[in-house]
Amino acid sequence: MKSDSMTPEVLENRLVDFAVRIGKVADALPDTRLGQHIANQIVRSGTSPAPNYSEGCAAESRKDFAHKLSISLKELRETKTWLRIIRKADLLPAQRLHAIADEADQLCAILSRSVHTSREK
Repeated sequence: MKSDSMTPEVLENRLVDFAVRIGKVADALPDTRLGQHIANQIVRSGTSPAPNYSEGCAAESRKDFAHKLSISLKELRETKTWLRIIRKADLLPAQRLHAIADEADQLCAILSRSVHTSREK
């Protein structure tokens, strides 16, 4: 899907789907101290971009919109780091993480462009 023609609704749906997938990743982590810690952290960072984006879409100013999008972007970047830690610690098979890591990359690129564009205007 081309991000240039992406509507706010499509992006919000992708962020919601991403949050659901992150929840499934968290549930699949081992019941160890490390697994539990990462599960808690990745659920927080991986589920917050969708509601922050939704709130940004209802922002009363361009500055507030850019701020909410930048929060979503920061949380996505944190989630990408947690996914890398999961992979490097061999907590889940790499093939299980490939698609969601790719989606995180795509969402970061989209939000990064959106934040940049909203701050230029």
